[in-house]
Amino acid sequence: MLAIRIRRRKAVALATAAVLAGLAAPSLSATEATATTSTATATASDYDSTYYKDAVGKTGADLKSSLHTIISDQTKLSYSAVWDALRTTDQDPADSGNVILLYSGLSRSKSLNGGDSGDWNREHVWAKSHGDFGTSTGPGTDIHHLRPEDVRVNSVRGNKDFDNGGDGFTDGGGSLTDSDSFEPRDAVKGDVARMIFYMAVRYEGGDGWADLEVNGSVDNGSSPYIGKLSVLKAWNDEDPPDAFEERRNQVIYDSYQHNRNPFVDHPEWVEAIW
Repeated sequence: MLAIRIRRRKAVALATAAVLAGLAAPSLSATEATATTSTATATASDYDSTYYKDAVGKTGADLKSSLHTIISDQTKLSYSAVWDALRTTDQDPADSGNVILLYSGLSRSKSLNGGDSGDWNREHVWAKSHGDFGTSTGPGTDIHHLRPEDVRVNSVRGNKDFDNGGDGFTDGGGSLTDSDSFEPRDAVKGDVARMIFYMAVRYEGGDGWADLEVNGSVDNGSSPYIGKLSVLKAWNDEDPPDAFEERRNQVIYDSYQHNRNPFVDHPEWVEAIW
């Protein structure tokens, strides 16, 4: 079953890459065109001798500390600026007027953002109550873990930890939920895991924010923890970065925060730290 899932992920990644390659330049804004061009030529190894030079070769706490220092050098966005950023970072490769919703996988008009039924809003993958950071500039506005999602689906996820199991729900796209956990659809399980691991490295108790950590529990409530570590590690392995996730990382680096999610570039660093 694992082998089948991995082959399916690779097939999705290849298909997405083909669609991205076919995007017509006139349909993109100047910012989007620049970011997409950069993605086409950049690879993770391009940054090993520059951006990641102080982290390469390290493991464990040393690697985590080095990556924290590297990715903490970032431009911070206001919460209102996140709307426009997500319109670019999560643009539908097949329709430049739409964004892809994280958990449901639906494509929805960029203009339908807000708080009403049928709108999309800003999902905090690391639930903001897990660390009490709200939407103030900092972890609450870090677009490495903020994604577009249907208003109702966002409410279904709430602040639940991540784990396998549960029941499906309307517009869930294959995502599942139960009383204390949420399982995203297969195609973005690795994306979710890598966003969580990014947050645990980026926010270490400095900058006036809580020390965010991944643990082995669910139902963490308002504590600055999110689980379930073993499941998130498995999702990182089963669903490697695809073209959409890699492009997103590049756009954030080139055009917005100017920092990277190291686990998109080097998913093997998850095991090296945890």
